[in-house]
Amino acid sequence: MLLLVQTLEMLEKKENVLLKKATGEVEKAKEFSRAKNKRAAIQCLKRKRLYEQQVEQLGNFQLRIHDQMIMLEGAKATTETVDALRTGASAMKAMQKATNIDDVDKTMDEINEQTENMKQIQEALSAPFGANDFDEDELEAELDELEGAELEEQLLQPVPIHVPQGNKPARAPAQKQPTAEEDELAALQAEMAL
Repeated sequence: MLLLVQTLEMLEKKENVLLKKATGEVEKAKEFSRAKNKRAAIQCLKRKRLYEQQVEQLGNFQLRIHDQMIMLEGAKATTETVDALRTGASAMKAMQKATNIDDVDKTMDEINEQTENMKQIQEALSAPFGANDFDEDELEAELDELEGAELEEQLLQPVPIHVPQGNKPARAPAQKQPTAEEDELAALQAEMAL
């Protein structure tokens, strides 16, 4: 490419020199024409035309060099594009070799298996301790005993008999004093209400 640029510069310099020579021949032809030397003036005009032909030829050379430079730039862009595509294709091929479908399937199976194992572990950890250690029949028997004891206690309680006493107002039952637990519960409820 550098050689083409240098050649183009050299042709342009030659063209400028030839144009100056052609202009010089026109000036000489005018002088010879004023001096009534027709033959010398015609010779100057012939040389001028030869110079102009050379200038035209140099112009064609320059045009061909410009055309060649454009073609080379296009070819370079094409080559770079093909190289980039080739590099991309090679990289993609290498990636595909590294990850074939069997490996992907195997990896997904491993992930699914590990996920299932983790779910089982989490279920085992979230179950309450000793949840399966109790015998349902024993628990029901214990509940029956508690209910029987409570019923027996209720039956042994004396039944108050209410006897009306004339015009005397009935005494209000004594208010039960709150226990420490009831006080604590009331305090918590008050805090939560805020």
